[in-house]
Amino acid sequence: MAAGLTKTQLIRHLAEKLETNNKTAAAFLQHLAETAVKETKKNGVFVLPGLGRLKKVQRKARMGRNPQTGEPIKIAAKTTAKFYLAKSVKDSIAPKK
Repeated sequence: MAAGLTKTQLIRHLAEKLETNNKTAAAFLQHLAETAVKETKKNGVFVLPGLGRLKKVQRKARMGRNPQTGEPIKIAAKTTAKFYLAKSVKDSIAPKK
C-alpha cells in the first residue's frame, strides 16, 4: 500500500508553491483545519471550494454484531463527520468509463 504525503512533505510543498517559508505554510494548514472544525460544529457544513465539503451527520442507533462472539449488540446513535468530494474531483480521480 503506497503512502501519500506526510504532513511535513505537504507543508514543504505548500511553502514551495506559495514561495513562502515552512512556518507560514504550517500556520496556514493549522488555521484551515481549525476553521473547518469550528464551522462544521457551528453550521453543520464546511465547504472547501474545488475539493469538497465536510458535513456533520447524525447516525441512527442500530444493531451490530460482536465479531469475536457473534453476539448481537446495540450500537448507540451518535454524531459524526463525513467528507464529500466535489464532482469535479471525483471525475478527475476516477473518470467514468
